[in-house]
Amino acid sequence: MKIGILGAGNIGTTLAQKLAAAGHDVKVANSRGPETISAEALETGARAATAEDAVVNVDVAILSMPATGFEKVRPLIAALPEAAVVIDTSNYFPNRDGANPEIEAGKVESVWLQEYLGRQVTKAWNAIFMQSFAEKGLPKGQHGRIAVPIAGDRPQDREIAMRLMDDTGFDGFDAGPLSESWRQQPGSPVYCTDLTYDEMGPALAAAERKRLPKRRELAAAVFAERIGQWDKETVVRISRALFM
Repeated sequence: MKIGILGAGNIGTTLAQKLAAAGHDVKVANSRGPETISAEALETGARAATAEDAVVNVDVAILSMPATGFEKVRPLIAALPEAAVVIDTSNYFPNRDGANPEIEAGKVESVWLQEYLGRQVTKAWNAIFMQSFAEKGLPKGQHGRIAVPIAGDRPQDREIAMRLMDDTGFDGFDAGPLSESWRQQPGSPVYCTDLTYDEMGPALAAAERKRLPKRRELAAAVFAERIGQWDKETVVRISRALFM
């Protein structure tokens, strides 16, 4: 597939590496220009591009950026053909991104983004910790393979996201329509908890919407206290203790 990734942070870099290694034609862009894309992001064959060029003639566009970047890419996404799949990997953190009144009033994060962009959005790769995503992928069928939820309103878009998830070393779990994607947001039992496919369904069902913001902010405070000092297993253990 032809894939454009907008955002070259931790998740965007790992996506570029894994998807290019799986044989996809991958372009990756950030907000600063192609010359600033890390060699790490390009080491398996992805190509650095401007944001405008990254989403030209692609089957899939992946948004891997905080909400502060949505305004800039909005016209680029609006210009995509209707058949193109748009995947959102972001998470809403008001202390980082600024408060969004509609989300604060109860609108589901990716539903807000879908309305803002004016086109279908699929939610994927947002619920896995960046180090787990980079280091814990396994071949399909191997015991202990981690599952990651995928939500979206078009079944064909979810199916494509599931195939790409498999290519990155994880089991995609069909989490239903975008209106249910709150179940995979920060504070939920599936967020950064490294669950298997069999564990994912019950954990999604156990999510309590009203409790998510408080849990999200509590986790943010815990991790900020020793930022950069947590190893991936500690992050997963703390996430399980706080969210499950």
